[in-house]
Amino acid sequence: MELILKYFPDLTDRQKEQFAQMGALYTEWNAKVNVISRQDIETLYERHVLHSLGIYKVQPFKAGTSVLDVGTGGGFPGIPLAVMNPDSQFHLVDSIGKKIRVVQTIAQELGLANVQAEQIRAEKLTDTYEFVVSRAVTRLGPFVGWVRNKISRNSFHELRNGILYLKGGDLKEEIAEAGVKTKLYELPDYFEEDFFETKKVVYVPL
Repeated sequence: MELILKYFPDLTDRQKEQFAQMGALYTEWNAKVNVISRQDIETLYERHVLHSLGIYKVQPFKAGTSVLDVGTGGGFPGIPLAVMNPDSQFHLVDSIGKKIRVVQTIAQELGLANVQAEQIRAEKLTDTYEFVVSRAVTRLGPFVGWVRNKISRNSFHELRNGILYLKGGDLKEEIAEAGVKTKLYELPDYFEEDFFETKKVVYVPL
């Protein structure tokens, strides 16, 4: 929790409470259903919660924003972003039912009325969203193909509507292969922990 407050000192009491609850909830549920790697549960706040909030550092969402989280797994980046953006709506999708059931329970326990979690493949969705977020579910090229037609034309943020994708390492080849315009935001510009050394938010306007 201290790590979250270090970078987000202006949280409301409700947000502090929700972030504080996450540790116990994920520890309990991860013992039953492996939604994140077992060794990572010790570094949940750094490697999952704070990592997810890298997207918030790049683009906080305005009230009324619709956000799709593709391949949410245990609820990342969607759950932390939903806590930070209580006036935005989040649709968290994954093809694995048991993971979605955990996400639904955690969202309910945290009182996140702005989260809908559903077992469905992104390609099957018919709604549109201002932003699509995700955390390294596949290479950028195929991912853009899945979600290209899910982006709303209703753009009202500093960044044009599109994809905000958490990725690590050298992405030159992957970006060239995807053949799309991108902008990289380096997470060490926001967070000083070693874990973030090669981590980025890849922004793809669509």
